[in-house]
Amino acid sequence: MSNPGAALTVYGMSSSGNCHKVRLLLEQLGARYEWQEVDSAGGQTHTPEFLAMNPNGKVPLVRRNDGRVLVESNAILFWLAEGTPFLPTDGWQRAQALSWMFFEQYSHEPYVAVARFISGWTELDSPRRADLPKLRERGHQALAVMEQHLAEHHWFTGPHYGIADIALFAYTAVAEDGGIALSAYPAIGRWLQAVRAQPGFTAMPGASPQAQARIDASR
Repeated sequence: MSNPGAALTVYGMSSSGNCHKVRLLLEQLGARYEWQEVDSAGGQTHTPEFLAMNPNGKVPLVRRNDGRVLVESNAILFWLAEGTPFLPTDGWQRAQALSWMFFEQYSHEPYVAVARFISGWTELDSPRRADLPKLRERGHQALAVMEQHLAEHHWFTGPHYGIADIALFAYTAVAEDGGIALSAYPAIGRWLQAVRAQPGFTAMPGASPQAQARIDASR
């Protein structure tokens, strides 16, 4: 996406859920930004130029026009949402939203996202595929926690849709790419549809044909 008047430049890999979180919120905010595609899987986050911006070698990364840089997807969401309806003003509700965002990064993403990555971005004979059964088991544990919450609540950000929902949506929506079926989670299914119905929703691009072929072979 080219936008010469953009207030932000976002470095991201379109097929990454962590990167899509940032794009989704920016689109829903109607913000001006320029998207710089980075092939993280192909090593482009470890060039000297990129490491000068983020020594941790990861996307997403946002760079302001004044040169300041912010990394880590959920920190970016929190900063972008400040002062908007996507982040509650009540302190307790804000803390609840943050608790779900920490859950996403600690108890959800390491299993759901990693199972997807191994299924689609490693060779079929990769030794990493031995980890898939355990990753899928832990992914289902995380989904069960979400299902229990959604049985009594509409959203994860408090009474309304917001950044905790965006954080959890990104990789939950593509959990089946990693062999983690969603059919046993009706409340999650309803929530996913409710997120997709939000104004400004933008779907994450599909995996590359090569990745999709590996995903299909893993199922």
